Amino acid sequence: MDFEISPEDRIGGAQRGRKAKAKPAAKPRKPRKGERVEPGFGGGFFTAADAYDDDEPPRRGRAPKPQKKQPRGRKQRKSFSLWRLFGRLIYWVATLGIVGALCVAGVVYYYWMQMPAVSTWAVPERPANIRIVAADGQMMSNRGKMGGEAVALADLPDYVPEAFIAIEDKRFYQHFGIDVWGLGAVAVESLKARHVTRGASTITQQLAKNLFLTPDQTLGRKVQEALLALWLEHNYTKDQILDLYLNRVFFGNNATGIEAASQTYFGKSAKNLSLGEAAILAGSMQAPSRLNPKGDPKLVEARQKLVLQAMADQGYISQKEADAATVDPGQDIRTKVAGSESYVADWVEQIVQSYIGDVKEDIVVYTTINWDLQKEAEFLVKEAVAEQGPKYHFTQGALVAVDTSGAVRAVVGGADYQKSQYNRAVTSRRQPGSTFKPFVYMAAMEKGYTPDTMSQDAPININGWSPNDADNKFMGPITLRDALAYSRNTVAAQLAWIVGPDKVVEVAQRLGISSPLQPVPSIALGTQEVSLLELTSAYVPFANGGNGVIANVVTRIETASGKVLYEASPAGPGQVISPTVVGEMNDMLSTALDIGTGKHAKLAGWQIGGKTGTSQKARDAVFVGFTSRMVTGVWLGNDDDTPTTLAGGSVPTQIWSDFMAKAHQGLTPQNLPDASSAAVPASELQPNDPIGALAAGDGQPGGTGALPDGQPAPTDLTGAQPAQPAKRSPKTIGDMLKGLFGGGN
Repeated sequence: MDFEISPEDRIGGAQRGRKAKAKPAAKPRKPRKGERVEPGFGGGFFTAADAYDDDEPPRRGRAPKPQKKQPRGRKQRKSFSLWRLFGRLIYWVATLGIVGALCVAGVVYYYWMQMPAVSTWAVPERPANIRIVAADGQMMSNRGKMGGEAVALADLPDYVPEAFIAIEDKRFYQHFGIDVWGLGAVAVESLKARHVTRGASTITQQLAKNLFLTPDQTLGRKVQEALLALWLEHNYTKDQILDLYLNRVFFGNNATGIEAASQTYFGKSAKNLSLGEAAILAGSMQAPSRLNPKGDPKLVEARQKLVLQAMADQGYISQKEADAATVDPGQDIRTKVAGSESYVADWVEQIVQSYIGDVKEDIVVYTTINWDLQKEAEFLVKEAVAEQGPKYHFTQGALVAVDTSGAVRAVVGGADYQKSQYNRAVTSRRQPGSTFKPFVYMAAMEKGYTPDTMSQDAPININGWSPNDADNKFMGPITLRDALAYSRNTVAAQLAWIVGPDKVVEVAQRLGISSPLQPVPSIALGTQEVSLLELTSAYVPFANGGNGVIANVVTRIETASGKVLYEASPAGPGQVISPTVVGEMNDMLSTALDIGTGKHAKLAGWQIGGKTGTSQKARDAVFVGFTSRMVTGVWLGNDDDTPTTLAGGSVPTQIWSDFMAKAHQGLTPQNLPDASSAAVPASELQPNDPIGALAAGDGQPGGTGALPDGQPAPTDLTGAQPAQPAKRSPKTIGDMLKGLFGGGN
C-alpha cells in the first residue's frame, strides 16, 4: 500500500486545517564536527540546536521548561506582597492625615475668626492690691480682687518656680507654648485607660486661660487657648510668662497669685516660703479648691510628695532634700487663720477710697493698730465668749481701744472672724444703756450743776413715762456724784428733762456721737442705738482734758514704690469741754469705778474712770473706761438680740481690766485730768471754739459753773423746772414717749 505524505503531516509543517503560506525549504546544513546527529524525515539532519527558535540561541545546561498558555480573556493574578500592603497603608494614612489637617485648619480658622484682631491683644492689668499693715509694719491683711500683691520672679527662692515647672510643665523651657510630646503621651495614656486621665495644658496655656478666657471645657476655648499661648510665647520671654503665671494663678480661698496664697495659707511672704510649702502650693494647681493647704490633709500630703519627687527626678533638688521637706504623716499642715485683724482690714478697705479715690495700683496702708494689743484683745474676747458665754448666755463680743489722740489701737468685731465677718465694733449699732448717761450729766454740769448737787431718787412721771431701776428700789436724797456712780435711772431722767433732751443730743454729738439721735426724755437711759466705736471715741475728751477727737485708723497710704498718696494730719474739733466740766466729770466717773457699778474694773496705780451699761432685758452689756492714756469700750451680747444674764459691771469689766493692764504695761501711772490739768485753760478759749462760744455767754449753757442768766449754780434739783425746748405737737411728744423703757446699770 502506498503512503502519501502531505506537507501538513510533516514535523514543523503547517497546522492542520489551516491555510499557511509555504516557506521555501531551508537548505540543510552540514552538522558540525562532533555534533550529535538525529535521524529525520525528508532527508537532511535534525540537530539539538534545531529545538530552539531560530532567533533564540540555545542555552547551555538544561532544556527550557515548557510554558503554559494563559486562557484567553483572563488576566494574570499578582502574588501577595507585605511591602505592597505597607505601601497602601502609608498611602491611606497620608491621605487621612491631609484630610484631618485640612479639617483642623478649618476649625482653627473658624475660632480664630471669632477672636479680636491680634493687634488688640494685650495682657490685662493686674487688679490693684491693698496691703494693710499695723503701726509697727506687721502685715495684717491684703484686700482687693487678687488677695495679695504681685511679687517679682527674681525675689522668689529658686525652688518656688521649679516646683510648679516640675509638676505642671516639665518641658516648659523647651516647647513653643504647646507641648506636642506631652499631648501625645496623654493621648496614649488616655486610650489605654479608656478615659481622659489628665490634662496636657502647658503653663503658657494655663496663663492664657487665666488672662483671657472662661474656664468652660469646650473645643472652642481649647483652640483659642492654644492660639493665645502661641501669641504669649512670641511676645514674652519664658521668665516673663512664668512671672505672669505665678502672679495670676488661682490658689483657692479668694487667693490669686503666689503672694496672696502664701499670706493666706502660711501667714508669710512668698519670698520666705520653705521648700515644703512651695511644693504644697504647686501641688494644689490640679484642683485649687480641693487641694489647697486647708483641704484634706491626706490629699495635700500625697500631692506634696508627688511634687517633691518630680523635682528630685528632674534634678531640681536631691532625693535627700525631697524626703526632708515632706510633711510628717503625724504632723498637721499649719496654715494661717484669719484673726480679728481682718475686722480692721475690712474697715480700712471701706474708707481708703474716701481718702484717695479709686485704687488703680498696688498700695500699702499704714494703720494706727498696735499689733500686740490687737492680738491681746482678740484673745480676751474669744476666751470670754468660750468660757463665760454659756454661763451668762451670750455668744458675741466686741472691743475698741482708742488713745487720747484719737488713734484706734485695737478693734475686735466679733469672737471669731472665720465664722462671722460682721463687725460688731464698727458697723453694728446697739443700745448703750447707762454708758450714755455721762452726756446727760455733762449737760447738767454745763447748766451749772455740780457733782455735789442733791437730787431725789424717787418715782417720777414724765408725760406718762415712769422709769425705774433694775432693783425696783429708790435711794431717796442722793448727790449727782453718787447717782451716776450707782446709775440711778430716775435721776438721769430728771436731769435730761430739766436741761432738755435737745441739750443732751447736742452734747453727745459735740463729743463724737454721729448716729442719729432723737431729743426725747428716754435718751437719758441710752435707748437710742450707737456703735461701740463712736461711743468709745466720745469718752476720749474726758481722758485728754477736753479735746474732741475724730477716731482715725489710717496714718499713711503709699504706692508700692513708696510714693505718698495720703498722710494723716492732726485734726479735730478742738476743745469741746471746759476744764471745769472735765474735772467734774472725771470726779464722778472715777467714783463710779471706786464704789459704783464699775467697781470690778481695776488697773493698779492708775486713776481710772468709766461707766457701765446694760440695756433692757440685759440684751447688751457694755463698759467704757479710761485712763489719761487710753479709752477702751467692751460690748457683750447676742446677734439675735436675745436676753443675757449679764450686767455691764460683770464680764465686760473683767475683759477691760485685763486688756488695759497689757496696754499700760511699763507706763508711769497718772491721774485723770482735772480743772487744773486740762489741756486748754478756760481763759484761753476763743469765741469761735465750740466751748469758747458757750463760755462767752451767748445764752446757751456754758462751762463757767453758772446758769446762763447769771444765777448761782443750784445745789438741789427739788423744784427745778424742765427746760423749754422748741415747741412740739403734744401728739408727736406722746408718740415719741410710747414704748420707751429704762436701762439699768
